[in-house]
Amino acid sequence: MSALTGLQCHLCKATFPAEAIYVCDQCLGPLEPAYDYGAIHLTREEVERRPKNLWRYRELLPIVGRPLTGFNSGFTPLVRCDRLAARLGVSELYIKDDSVNHPTLSYKDRVVSVAATRAVELGFSVLACASTGNLANSVAAHAARLGIECCVFIPDNLEAGKLLGSAIFNPTILAIAGNYDDVNRLCTQVGDRYGWGFVNINLRSYYAEGAKTMGFEIVEQLGWRYPKHLVSPVAGGTLLPRLVRGLREMREIGLVDGDLPRVYAAQAAGCAPVVHALQAGLEHPEPVRPDTIAKSIAIGNPADGYQVIESVKATGGAGAAVTDAGIVDAIKLLAETEGIFTEPAGGTTLAATIDLIARGVIARDESIVVCVTGNGYKTAEVVADRLTTPVRLSRAFKEFEAWHASREVLA
Repeated sequence: MSALTGLQCHLCKATFPAEAIYVCDQCLGPLEPAYDYGAIHLTREEVERRPKNLWRYRELLPIVGRPLTGFNSGFTPLVRCDRLAARLGVSELYIKDDSVNHPTLSYKDRVVSVAATRAVELGFSVLACASTGNLANSVAAHAARLGIECCVFIPDNLEAGKLLGSAIFNPTILAIAGNYDDVNRLCTQVGDRYGWGFVNINLRSYYAEGAKTMGFEIVEQLGWRYPKHLVSPVAGGTLLPRLVRGLREMREIGLVDGDLPRVYAAQAAGCAPVVHALQAGLEHPEPVRPDTIAKSIAIGNPADGYQVIESVKATGGAGAAVTDAGIVDAIKLLAETEGIFTEPAGGTTLAATIDLIARGVIARDESIVVCVTGNGYKTAEVVADRLTTPVRLSRAFKEFEAWHASREVLA
């Protein structure tokens, strides 16, 4: 039975029915689902008996019927990274690895599973999105599974791997001349005029809740405890505030106790409106024009920027902005030490973690979880010129022997 009671404004607390609305008509604040927490009686044992997907936390997700997609999404690995920890001089470091999420290798499979289910419940016949790549991949895949029409809007300079990752599912793809913020503005107009279900616009209130499941899983996979520090990438601002919301909800219904972790916002220096706002003591980020290789998080005017800033401050966290060179270095470091290949968004998060540790913001002897949200195989071009090149030999054994001998001399 659903515990969803409707929508509530994050700012003025006005209440609304659980429909396809996302902005308060009284103060223009963002709307978020409200639940009857007293009606949720969920134990650790019950959660652990359920299938290992994001719906194991069904009571804290905003649908009213049964899940319709995402049956293999979520419950991604929480990898203890001892070799990486040793390189960074810390004692307990984990990667929450959504680069292997099903079916499209990013954390977006969480949010789309929830949004697509709710879209069907609300009667939408077209599923759509504005995307920098990963979201378009996921929307196209889940729409294909559900058998509903799909249209994805993307900037026209998207990485080839991400374009392919949408096209294979045969959606309509509209490549718009401009950046993500330009695309998003257009999609808002389309949704208003034609009544399509845009997962990250008119369905955003439901879509965003899927991000909580990453936080739920981290706590469960740590043995039902909070980490001390949690580092999240920030793009439009969906993930980080819902991680915090989800962590609070777990405590609210009695699944965990203790203090929330300090939560940190990671952005690329070429697109860091939230980090700049945190450093300047502002409540709202000032829009910027993106200029970074981390295209999946290159959103200059984050829709939920206020909530990110609020969440970081509430947990005693901070922000870090890192260079493109630092991002590539972090991608390589994670791959070389732990065998995990992340896209630039994950490189950004790890690079920010390295910076926070070096500055003494994150203590070296406390538990740290770094959120990796996408797969490096989609964006291989960003590291292509920084990789080891093959040694070319003939089939002759003597040529191998000569090469091997030269190695021994160099050693």
